[in-house]
Amino acid sequence: MVAFVVSVLGTILSVAVIVLVAKRRPVGTPLTWGEAMVAATFVFWLMFLIYGIVPHQWLTWADNELGWRKDKILFGPGDVLDTALPFTMTYEVIRDFIAVGIYGVGLAGHVGLWIWWQNRGKEKPKALPTSAYGRPLVKPGATS
Repeated sequence: MVAFVVSVLGTILSVAVIVLVAKRRPVGTPLTWGEAMVAATFVFWLMFLIYGIVPHQWLTWADNELGWRKDKILFGPGDVLDTALPFTMTYEVIRDFIAVGIYGVGLAGHVGLWIWWQNRGKEKPKALPTSAYGRPLVKPGATS
């Protein structure tokens, strides 16, 4: 459990470093070769954490300490699912769904962080005044 928690905390701290750097670095500032190498190494480290270490530590913790293996069948609290499900559900399936969820959250966060980085510093378009019917009162492209 400790290794899984530390890997998740390391991922959160690494993302926080990216956010702090993005807020301090002016948009459009050119990178030096050294800065680019440090940034590339850091991003590789973060991807290694998200896609390699965190899911591995989850699977190791679930297999060893929690005992979520193929031989442990899920019956639910009070054996409610014993007769309710027309199939056998094992804890291994739950473990694997959580691992897929970790990958999904990592991928969504990865894409979201790149989009946020690329769009930082861009001005949001001003809302055009509209009539009571929702039509714009100013022609698009005209300056007010």
